[in-house]
Amino acid sequence: MGILSGNPKDEPLHYGEVYGLFTNLFTNNGTISGYETLMNHAGDDDLKKLIEEAIKGLRAENQQLEELLKSNGIGLPPAPPARPNADLNDIPVGARSTDPEISAAISADTAAGLVACSQAIGQSIREDVAMMYGQFHMNKAQFGAKMLKLNKEKGWLIPPPLHMSKGTES
Repeated sequence: MGILSGNPKDEPLHYGEVYGLFTNLFTNNGTISGYETLMNHAGDDDLKKLIEEAIKGLRAENQQLEELLKSNGIGLPPAPPARPNADLNDIPVGARSTDPEISAAISADTAAGLVACSQAIGQSIREDVAMMYGQFHMNKAQFGAKMLKLNKEKGWLIPPPLHMSKGTES
């Protein structure tokens, strides 16, 4: 029997896991606040639904992260207060984020979240932590697919140059 065999929840977290969990919760808190602000800027109803889904997903992650940190005696990072709702028409046009900008930012955040989850899985020695991040990764991948579909449907996706010809071999 090794030192870390048995129930993973009875095993200590290592410092990398603690840092990853704490940073994840701290980042999610800021992202939720930012998305609440972007919700005020969004005009497209489909985009608003996906912003709400993103916020809901981040809050669900936070519940698990907070529970794990608390159960291991680790203090929680501060969270900003919820953002108030605003009327899109009250935001001056020059100060307003556009729907394609909002969608691109959320898509980029989602891609970065996938990388962060993969890193957390790779550094975890507790199976429960690795499995939790595997679930987060799967949820983010599914959400990213929805964002990609939205970006394509709305014409907001700006692809890099497309390689159309295969060329000829000599």
